[in-house]
Amino acid sequence: MLSLLGLLLLALPATCQTYDILLKGGHVLDPANQIDAVRDVAIRGNTIARVAANIPESEARKTIRVDGRYVTPGLIDLHFHSYGYSGAIFPDDTALLAGTTTVVDAGGPGYRTYLDFKKKIVQRTRTRVLALINIAGGGMVGSASEDNVADMLPDKTAEVIKANRDVIVGIKVAHFGKPGWDALKRAIEAGRLAGVPVMVDDKIFTNSERTSREKLLDVMRPGDMHTHMYNDRQVEVVSRFNGKVQEYAIEARRRGVLFDLGHGGGSFLWTVAMPAAKQGFYPDTISTDLHSSSIMMQQSDMPNCMSKMMLLGMKFEDAVMKSTMMPAKVIGRLPEIGTLGEGKVADIAVLTIRDGTFAFKDAWGKKMFGTKKVENVLTIRDGKLVYDAEGRGFPEWTKAGAYEVIP
Repeated sequence: MLSLLGLLLLALPATCQTYDILLKGGHVLDPANQIDAVRDVAIRGNTIARVAANIPESEARKTIRVDGRYVTPGLIDLHFHSYGYSGAIFPDDTALLAGTTTVVDAGGPGYRTYLDFKKKIVQRTRTRVLALINIAGGGMVGSASEDNVADMLPDKTAEVIKANRDVIVGIKVAHFGKPGWDALKRAIEAGRLAGVPVMVDDKIFTNSERTSREKLLDVMRPGDMHTHMYNDRQVEVVSRFNGKVQEYAIEARRRGVLFDLGHGGGSFLWTVAMPAAKQGFYPDTISTDLHSSSIMMQQSDMPNCMSKMMLLGMKFEDAVMKSTMMPAKVIGRLPEIGTLGEGKVADIAVLTIRDGTFAFKDAWGKKMFGTKKVENVLTIRDGKLVYDAEGRGFPEWTKAGAYEVIP
């Protein structure tokens, strides 16, 4: 039998292992903490314990080598569809594979359906699910709900927001098919009552009695977000006549209105995105508008959208910032999420940039070729390894039949 001293000696190495997971050798990009360098990231439990150079492997129970990869905060998708909408998808089926640890359901539930959304989606996912609640009480279930002004009640909407601030981060108005500003103005009133921003994708068809200029300069507030910015049906950022970024769009940004990508299956056009980008008019935040069709043909997950922004001239570092720190800030969740700060929740994406020739498609099925493609290879959510495309977190099988850590 082992002596008491022997047992203590056997237990000693375990007591020195102060971290559960160590991501070693990766290039850390953490815009919120201004880190852009090779660093190790140590995780204890579900939190970031330390970010530093050369953390000893002996201090961790599990070491994952991520040399040649970028380690970023978990990506945050501000525009996702998981509930209500006919094209809704379950977040865990797509988000975690893409390094997206937080999704914001953009308008699926309204004040009358929020509890059902929480039960069926929020409480069942490993992905963190937040919500922009629809100003329509019935949520995003078609025109019968989304055109029903009588059910757009700012006081009721604000009441539900105040009671569920752990999940609800703002308000969504979309697909309003009647003339005028009733839906948007009621959403903004609810936002004022609850102290949250509004996301807008309101149509600007000629029979809508609405214009982009009026919406951006007279109705929306600083801090409100216009999604689908590279689609000229929801907002005319680029003039159809001269190809120039509209002066009112520039003025709206100056006064604090935010522009979100919101790619989706019908809301990203090269004919809008290219001239806007050439004139320096990029999104403030990158999001997918992911649903059952846009995940297929356009493949518009977060890495795909980041890749398209890089094809349009955005630096990779800026694409990371607009996919982590900025969306967290916009919805009032920084530094709770969107950072690799010590003591914060361990939500992490490990990304690589592939070289080659890649086809990137817009909403009209038009393609452009690029030479760089961002891909997620590993995801940690709430301190747990949930996706590992390259098997970096798995031991290697040896000829002797034993397991060993991949060097």
